[in-house]
Amino acid sequence: MTSVQRLNRWMLLTTAPFLGALLLLLAVQVEVKLPDAAGPAVVPQQPAADPAPAARIGGSLDEAAVVAAQTADAIKRGSELYTQTARRMSLIASTAAAQSRRPLMIYDRRITLPLGSPSRTIQSDRLTAQLFPIKAQNFTAYALKIRLKDKDAMKLVIGGDKPGKAETTLAAAKRYGAAVGINAGGFADDGSGRRYPLSTTVLGGKYVNGFEPSYKDLFFVGLNEQGKLIGGKYATREQLDREQPRFGVSFVPILMKDGIAQPIPAKWQLSPGRAPRTVVASYKDDQLLFLVADGYNESGSSGATLREMQILLSRFKAVDGYNLDGGGSSTLVFDGRVVNRPSDKTLRPVATNFLFFS
Repeated sequence: MTSVQRLNRWMLLTTAPFLGALLLLLAVQVEVKLPDAAGPAVVPQQPAADPAPAARIGGSLDEAAVVAAQTADAIKRGSELYTQTARRMSLIASTAAAQSRRPLMIYDRRITLPLGSPSRTIQSDRLTAQLFPIKAQNFTAYALKIRLKDKDAMKLVIGGDKPGKAETTLAAAKRYGAAVGINAGGFADDGSGRRYPLSTTVLGGKYVNGFEPSYKDLFFVGLNEQGKLIGGKYATREQLDREQPRFGVSFVPILMKDGIAQPIPAKWQLSPGRAPRTVVASYKDDQLLFLVADGYNESGSSGATLREMQILLSRFKAVDGYNLDGGGSSTLVFDGRVVNRPSDKTLRPVATNFLFFS
């Protein structure tokens, strides 16, 4: 029982006796019966009526008026007390809500501090998106921190909404009216210009090309039905289904799990050594972090190494981190503008993109 319900019960118990007395008094009716006329006979003179009954009736009415006034006064005082108590309870509730948010605010300040000051922010009732420029020793990068207030504010889209087709991240963002866009998973090119999402891909809770068990260094990463980042290697479809994936893509390799940097396979340490990169990560409070590193080419001479991306994830206090498609695919669109410098000198059409809506 809530405090308001307890107050209502107390008001009912307090005023019930007064209301009962008032209703009883109002129900009393004084009936005066006159004798039936027997004809035109002259009614004999009656002695003067005793004034005592009238006096008693008048006294009862006076008492009823006093009781009614007292009852009305009690109801008024009770109503005022109810209003005051309701105000106090509302204040207590709002104070408690503010206090409950305080730890989240403290944590948010703690993870934002290493990122610096955001250069741009998108704030709405669906999400908060903050863009941070990152200046590393060997490359420049951008960090995108996103708090999803509405799980439907983030979506995965396939190029042209059909497997085999591809479109740039900017084109996808414009086509869907998204505030933010970022390239997603890897893809396989059939040589004729058709690009298919790599391995296991989930869209709208359904598998695009069926489930493929994780092999070698491949992983699956995406959001579940609760809007939280999930990811890892899955041997069976049932194993992934338990995570309730709403959408997700595949690529290589996993960079961080539970705040611990994962071993980078030798192949991906050198092929290429440096390159433009796109990384997705999560925080303890389920905020998302995307890192996009610039590079001038894919020859291995510019951009970031995967180890350097791990260092950034650790510095920014991320919990889980996954490497997404990079190189010329790395593209970050913020508020309708491409923020980074794609290494192809032009935007590359890709098979999948993550979009965010304000």
